[in-house]
Amino acid sequence: MYEGKEPEQAPVHTPPDAGRVLDWLADRGAVEDVLQDALGELPDERDLTLSRMGSVLQAMAQGLSPAAAAVWAGIPEATLLTWIDEDPAFAAALHASRALAVAHGVRTGQQYTPAMIRVLLVALSTGDTTVDAAKLAGFRPHRFSTLLQASSRLQALVAAARKARTASRGSSSVPGGYRSRQPGRKPAVPRGFRLVRRSAPSNPQPPE
Repeated sequence: MYEGKEPEQAPVHTPPDAGRVLDWLADRGAVEDVLQDALGELPDERDLTLSRMGSVLQAMAQGLSPAAAAVWAGIPEATLLTWIDEDPAFAAALHASRALAVAHGVRTGQQYTPAMIRVLLVALSTGDTTVDAAKLAGFRPHRFSTLLQASSRLQALVAAARKARTASRGSSSVPGGYRSRQPGRKPAVPRGFRLVRRSAPSNPQPPE
């Protein structure tokens, strides 16, 4: 299948504000680690899961698709689907988040939102092409190309994301496995591990 070439409008030098945006997106995991270190113990598995679930709900409330919400939250899309299938409370919350976006007229593809830009940048910085990242974020290819040509700020952000992608090959701050799988593309193997405390069962049975 033919895939269009990536636009070449990116500036040679990345403006400081664009670089700061990419640093912020890449450093959220490190920030969570610092906050957890303040408690003097390993993060709890349940707490981490709830934090990621909250990020998914935030993304869905802004009109993003489940695949885009997974990128926003930094999880594999397969994990999100498992949560939906196995956690009725989360599935209900997800439905409510989507309903909130619809009630307020937030629909990706019909208008542009900062949430879409955020997903675009994360996807770009973790290895997706501009075409794939734009589709994932909810942009229509032709309209995105027009917007990119008209916005020097967007060009700067895209350039910063590409720069981050090039610099992180071999040591990405966001595992490549977090990217959505594209047809014909093998999913990347996540790099690195994070130690957590296993959560106790939600409803432990009393001893006999």
